[in-house]
Amino acid sequence: MASTIPDPQPGTGTARETPPPQPPSGRVGRVEAHGIDHIPDHERHGRPRQLFSVWAAANVNYLSLVTGGALILMGLTLWQALAVIVTGNLFWLLTGLLSISGPAAGAPSEVITRAMYGVRGNRVNNAVVGWLISVCYFALNLAAAATAAFALVEMAGITANTGVKVAVVMVVAALTLAIGVYGHAMIMKLYLPITLALTAAFAVVAVGVFRHTDFSYVPAEPLTGTDLWAVLAAGVTLIASGPLSYTTSADFSRYLPRTTPARSVVGWTFLGGFLPGAAVCSLGALAATVVDMTDPQAGLRQLLPDWFGPLLLLALVLGTIAINALTAYSAGLALQAVGIRIRRSLSVLADGTAAVALTLYGLFLDTVSNVLQLTVVLLGPALAVYATDTVLRRNRYDGPALMDETPGGPFWYTAGVNPAGALALAGGVTVSALCVNTLYTGPIARALGGVDLALPAGLVTAALLYTLLTRGKFRAPTA
Repeated sequence: MASTIPDPQPGTGTARETPPPQPPSGRVGRVEAHGIDHIPDHERHGRPRQLFSVWAAANVNYLSLVTGGALILMGLTLWQALAVIVTGNLFWLLTGLLSISGPAAGAPSEVITRAMYGVRGNRVNNAVVGWLISVCYFALNLAAAATAAFALVEMAGITANTGVKVAVVMVVAALTLAIGVYGHAMIMKLYLPITLALTAAFAVVAVGVFRHTDFSYVPAEPLTGTDLWAVLAAGVTLIASGPLSYTTSADFSRYLPRTTPARSVVGWTFLGGFLPGAAVCSLGALAATVVDMTDPQAGLRQLLPDWFGPLLLLALVLGTIAINALTAYSAGLALQAVGIRIRRSLSVLADGTAAVALTLYGLFLDTVSNVLQLTVVLLGPALAVYATDTVLRRNRYDGPALMDETPGGPFWYTAGVNPAGALALAGGVTVSALCVNTLYTGPIARALGGVDLALPAGLVTAALLYTLLTRGKFRAPTA
């Protein structure tokens, strides 16, 4: 197999080079012109620290409160729940690892994965792991924002009947899609003030929660033995589903100069996801020790001053808009990468329309836990293949070559499919599905007494298979 690793670029070891001026197409107020095409060096701009606010704003959200509280409802003690939250959020390191491919290639994740699956194989990957999963997450988050917005409408004295609920969902979706349509520059501009506003709001929540928390909380019937391990595994999977859902993290780092140090990209992405993710999930768990978090809004209002109720609801809506704008942006790129010839701005609107329809159909919070755990069956192996490829290639991706979709191109492989990536992903998903215990119980999970090992089994299987199947194929380029 011919080497598909580009030659190292001159100066890639330094971070002190001044980036070129930001081009007009990348300014706030202009709809982003780029879709899945390569970003040339002269249009690269920004600093890796900007990634912190992107991921922080997306992680101060309602679903994080829900999942944190769910751990207590599942039967864990407070300290067991907090340990699960920290462990699950450590998966943001993998999200950070994937981010480094963005500056290296100047391309989004949806295109970089052609290196793993081939041009045609990647279209299938983007259709399922990229587009379909993104739309499902969009719908889940939109439903979460809508429940907070419904309560806000009721506070204003308006009855939240069916017509009002539909209107509220449409307004929240429109605000979300506006950010996604304007694209990368708008996200980079808005997410720092959004992060600051949400941090202030949740600081008030933290004070109220800490004042009432039962730090010695133990459920009436503590879990032991196999039951405890089953819940701990399910809890880690539930929390890890957040960072694992961002197999598209290069979408938001691809405008950085190629000289940007990889450690900075990993570090700022990790901190932006881990710190707020762990903090907000922990608030949900702490609150669940004293109030019923099956209805997080009602539960939290018991711990907070009356005047803060509307502000809390606004914060929950704003946080969900932030996370969904990222989801919509990536889903739009995935739709392009599937092979549909459509402008990025229109693809974002198409994704939003599908998500709104799914939300209005009735996908609400009673199934959130099961749905999030089940998506890990796909997302874990997909992330493992991507991360393994990044390590094996030493993050050398040739952006212009990735744009070549013609037969005989460097990433055409066999009939447009890279057997190594396809087999590794299929193997990882298969093993993960055998180990899952959520909407259904796989045979391995059943044999283990209900312990769900879908996440580690899928990750390890996919990574090992991809490493074995690509052995010797990532040789260094010759002079």
